[in-house]
Amino acid sequence: MSELILFWHRRDLRISDNTGLTAARNQSPKVVGVFCLDRHILEGDDIAPVRVQYMIGCLQALQERYAQIGSQLLILHAEPIQAIPALAVALNAKAVFWNWDVEPYSQVRDRTIIDALQENGIEFLNENWDQILHSPGEIFSGNNTPYTVYTPFWKNWSSKPKAQPVETLQTAEGLTPAEQEIAKDAGAIALPTAKDLGFIWDGGLILLPGEAAAQARLAEFTAKAITEYQEQRNFPAIDGTSQLSAALKFGVIGIRTVWQATTEAQENSRSEEAAAGIRTWQQELAWREFYQHAMYNFPELAEGAYRDAFKNFPWETNEAHFQAWCEGKTGYPIVDAAMRQLNESGWMHNRCRMIVASFLTKDLLISPQMGEKYFMQKLIDGDLSANNGGWQWSASSGMDPKPVRIFNPASQAQKFDSDGEYIRQWLPELRSIDTEYLVTGKITPLERRAVGYPEAIVDHKQQQQQFKLRYQQQKELI
Repeated sequence: MSELILFWHRRDLRISDNTGLTAARNQSPKVVGVFCLDRHILEGDDIAPVRVQYMIGCLQALQERYAQIGSQLLILHAEPIQAIPALAVALNAKAVFWNWDVEPYSQVRDRTIIDALQENGIEFLNENWDQILHSPGEIFSGNNTPYTVYTPFWKNWSSKPKAQPVETLQTAEGLTPAEQEIAKDAGAIALPTAKDLGFIWDGGLILLPGEAAAQARLAEFTAKAITEYQEQRNFPAIDGTSQLSAALKFGVIGIRTVWQATTEAQENSRSEEAAAGIRTWQQELAWREFYQHAMYNFPELAEGAYRDAFKNFPWETNEAHFQAWCEGKTGYPIVDAAMRQLNESGWMHNRCRMIVASFLTKDLLISPQMGEKYFMQKLIDGDLSANNGGWQWSASSGMDPKPVRIFNPASQAQKFDSDGEYIRQWLPELRSIDTEYLVTGKITPLERRAVGYPEAIVDHKQQQQQFKLRYQQQKELI
């Protein structure tokens, strides 16, 4: 058997600060990367073209990084449970390494591959938790159970020391020409474009692909904007967030690298306000990790509500209302602006994600799973754990100490887009409307007709009363 170790990339599309890749290189000088375009995932009905476009760009950058260190990144387009073991056998690989994942599908898939590798006498290592700072088994309550509320999770999580970035690969041996031909026979292909895979996206990318672009964005954000994050993060017209969510979803930047950048920013902060901004962003990183721990410990979250009162909730099935929400034609300016941003850019500001999710579930009384799926079909950063956690939080169906939370679209717009700048950016037909009426949504029927903007499809006050009534009835049935 050769000294070859295959490193299977999944949510870690980078060379730097990659725990599993570093472990592989420490065991052998001959390390070759492999990425499998998983047909099970790509042929699903919740894939966003913008996300595939970004992923392909990241893979192209990763191939270039492998070439720089003297090795290769092989590309497969198949079912991983057959393709990964077959490639390892064909190349007579010593071992296959990869980083563990929290998602239910990934865990089942990986265990199947482990069985296949063992049957062929091939070693494996998948014990590295690369995408999170603490493994799910590391953060438990005093009762030795997983946390289901964020605040005590944060207190425990933040009290623990964080690992430093691991060593970045400088050199690695690749395949010989003969081995490259064997890899082709085993299914290795040239990297396809998103269009080759059937995904068309012409809307641009909020973040350029690849680890160099992600590192540059992190450096720019932590140099200044992070210190103002607490004050600016809720205003969608302000460029006050990192916009690194897609890079974190695909692991284009290491979470240890990100955390180290925040601690360095803390050390250089010169005011309480700056330190508070940095701490607030760190708390957002912890929210990301809380949702990943929750998905690992409670995989049933992927299928539905956590709270009993919502497991059989009588949601509406109004297709016309759902389509109006999807298209940004509800008649509520802040909601419609956010949905237009999503559809046109493949990204949405987090404050607006909460607003539109609350509107779908509390005003239209439509199941959060429909909104959750639509987000996955559109978002560049669509991630099962974060998306599911955010939707369950907004729908009041998830892990949250306050079960009923209803956002008023008008008050949200007045508070977080008081000048109407964000609304006007994404709803150009409303640019001439006076700000007072724009942010409150109190646009007259005549003005709406004049600019081609729809009437409100529901009455917020009536709908929230209906939601509360249904919620109370469901609680009484438990």
